[in-house]
Amino acid sequence: MNNSLIQQQQNFEAQIRPYQQDLKNFSLWLTRDPHIAQDVVQETLLRAWKSFDKLENPKALKGWLFTICRRENARRFERIQPKFSEIEFDAIEEKNQDYDTSVEAFVLRQTLPKLKKEYLKPLLMQVVLGQTQKEIGKELNLSVAGVGTRLFRAKKQLESLLTAA
Repeated sequence: MNNSLIQQQQNFEAQIRPYQQDLKNFSLWLTRDPHIAQDVVQETLLRAWKSFDKLENPKALKGWLFTICRRENARRFERIQPKFSEIEFDAIEEKNQDYDTSVEAFVLRQTLPKLKKEYLKPLLMQVVLGQTQKEIGKELNLSVAGVGTRLFRAKKQLESLLTAA
């Protein structure tokens, strides 16, 4: 290595050193895995080193490093190639049509009819059909706030009935 390159490396290391722990913490927060976080930090520092001469404002170094880190983390997901299952879609659909025989499902089936009718229908439309409050309101001729109130009361009443059972 020539002296110029060594000097650049020392300058780079001196400038990033105050931010390394913050960068590691940020990466860990992003990835939730210490090993992956370490890899992301290494890739971040490598990219930063390669582009260090393009950093115009040294006061922006921390934000610049965090941006690189965030982008490096995003690149991890770009590299992931989804694996397709060999199971036919129809076979999955058939399996999901089985009747749930768990105790929880039994208790829930026994309890749901005890809910007031004005609470039961919006609850089933949201939970079973996956409709939004806006869609439920349109179908039942209620405001979005009215639907929200009914869903809240349905859940509270259901909770009360289930704890009493």
